[in-house]
Amino acid sequence: MLEDFLQPLRAEGAIHTEQYYESQIGFQIEKYTDRFPDLSDINLAFIGVLEDRKAVQNEGTAQGPDKVRNALYHLNVGNFQLKMVDLGNILPGNTVRDTHVALKNVCHELIKLNIVPIIIGGGHDLTYAQYWAYENLDKKVDLVILDSHFDLDARVDEQQTPDSISYLNSIILHEPHFLFNYSNIGYQTYYVNQHSVELMHQMYFDIHRLGTFRNNIGESEPIIRAADLVSVDISCIKMSDAPGNANAHPNGFYAEEVCQMMRYAGISDKLSSLGIYEYNPKFDHREQTAELVAQMVWCFIEGYYQRKNDLPTTSKKDFIKYRATFEDVNSEVVFLKSKKTDRWWMQIPYQGNTSKNERYELIPCSYEDYKQATRGEMPERWWRSYQKMV
Repeated sequence: MLEDFLQPLRAEGAIHTEQYYESQIGFQIEKYTDRFPDLSDINLAFIGVLEDRKAVQNEGTAQGPDKVRNALYHLNVGNFQLKMVDLGNILPGNTVRDTHVALKNVCHELIKLNIVPIIIGGGHDLTYAQYWAYENLDKKVDLVILDSHFDLDARVDEQQTPDSISYLNSIILHEPHFLFNYSNIGYQTYYVNQHSVELMHQMYFDIHRLGTFRNNIGESEPIIRAADLVSVDISCIKMSDAPGNANAHPNGFYAEEVCQMMRYAGISDKLSSLGIYEYNPKFDHREQTAELVAQMVWCFIEGYYQRKNDLPTTSKKDFIKYRATFEDVNSEVVFLKSKKTDRWWMQIPYQGNTSKNERYELIPCSYEDYKQATRGEMPERWWRSYQKMV
C-alpha cells in the first residue's frame, strides 16, 4: 500500500485551501492529509523525500520539500485542468537504503498507475531509487540527468548504498541491467576527469557540455524527449540564480533555461518520472531557489498538459517521411517529422530478436540531424544508438 511509505501533510503546514485563491495550485491540488486520496483520476503526484544523509557536503536538503511545496501552492494554475495530488513526504528510514526502497516502491506503483511522480528533496543519490523503480516494468529505460558532474566516484557504504557523488556507478552496475542509455546535459569539463569522459564514450552514452546549449537550449529537447526519467541536480544552475545549494557553482544553466527544459520534459509522451534534488534551504537567500524549483515544477506540469501523443508508433499518417543516405551506411536512413509538433525522429536499423529493444528503432532527433544527413554526414546521435542496436 502506498500510504505505508508516506507521511500525510501536517495540519500546521500550508495545506488549507482557505488560504489560497481558487486559481492557485494550493486550492486545486488534492492533498494527502487524514485520508489517502483516490488516485483513479490523477495524472501527477508531488512527493517530498526527507532524506539527506547521503547528500555529500549538502546536509539540510531534507528540509527542502515543504519550502518548495509552499512556493508551488502559491502559483496560479495555467490553461489546463489540474489533476494532481500531493502525497506528502517519505520519512528517512532506519538506514538510507530503507529510504531508497520506500521511494522505489512508491514510484513503481505510481508509474504502473500511469501517474507521473514529481520527487522533491534529498540528495542526488535518490536518483538511484528513482531508477530502481523501473526494474520490474519489463523494458529498457533511458535516463537523462542535468548535472555539472557525472557522479561516478566509487563510494558506497557497507550496505552498498550509493551517495550523491557515486550513485551513477550503482545504476550502471545494477543487476538486472535495464539501462538502455544515460545522457548528461550540462557537464562542466573542469569538474569531470577525462577518464570518466572516455568511459562515457566507450559505453556510447550521451554527454553534453554546458556550452553546447548556450543560446541554443532547444538542442536539449530531443535528448530529454528520449528519456523515461529525468533527474536534476540543483547545482547545475548558476549560483546567482539558485543559491540554495552548498555545492553551487558560478557557472551553470540560467533559471529560464532550466525551466524551458522542464517544459520539454513535461511535453515528452515517454517521460514517466521527474526528480529534482539537492535543494538546501540553509543556503537559500530569500527562498529564491525554492521559488525557482516551484516554477520548474510548474513548467513541467504545463508541458504535461500539452502532450500531443505524437510518438511515431501511434499513426503513420501524422508524420512526413524523409530519406537520406550516409557515406558509411549501405541502406538509406528514414527520418519522420510530426505534423502536430514539427518534432523529428530517425530510424535506426535494428539487428536482433529481443522485443525489449524494438521501440528504440525510432529515436528522437533534431532538424539539425536531418540536415547533417542530407550532406552525407552521419549524426553522432545516430551512430551511438546504432552501436547499441547491433
